[in-house]
Amino acid sequence: MRRIALLLVLTLCTAAGVSAQERSDLWPDVPTATGDPHPEGNEYWRRNHMKLMRHDRDLTMRDGDRQIQASLSGCFDCHTTQDKSGVVLTYESEKHFCRACHDFAAVKVDCFMCHRSTPEDVDESKAHAALLLDHALDADESAILAYLNQFSTQTEQASQ
Repeated sequence: MRRIALLLVLTLCTAAGVSAQERSDLWPDVPTATGDPHPEGNEYWRRNHMKLMRHDRDLTMRDGDRQIQASLSGCFDCHTTQDKSGVVLTYESEKHFCRACHDFAAVKVDCFMCHRSTPEDVDESKAHAALLLDHALDADESAILAYLNQFSTQTEQASQ
């Protein structure tokens, strides 16, 4: 009986070791940041980014402090994701920096209903149009894309 129990324990320990090694392959593919690493370390930010963002939101919205150290728009200075052609991806893309983990964890993000999901200098309408090009377009979608491109071109000409 003791031999069976010992064999069972050894089998479970071996299986646990194998599954721990394979577990790393199951994590989402998070895009690499382009800026300097956080002084606190990545693991700290992975665990605490929501608390920090809520804290900064409260300082901004309730106390009127617009000089906070880590703003949401500041995140995109280092955490901007681009497709293969160099077009900056918006939150609508599954490859957006924030979506990599949030989709994996099934966490709904509503920040980008009001806030930008790209740096300030990026034209999000072009980024949205590029996202449409990633998918096979039927006739209706092609007409919509042509309309969006026309609107984008008119907006650019008006701003010049």
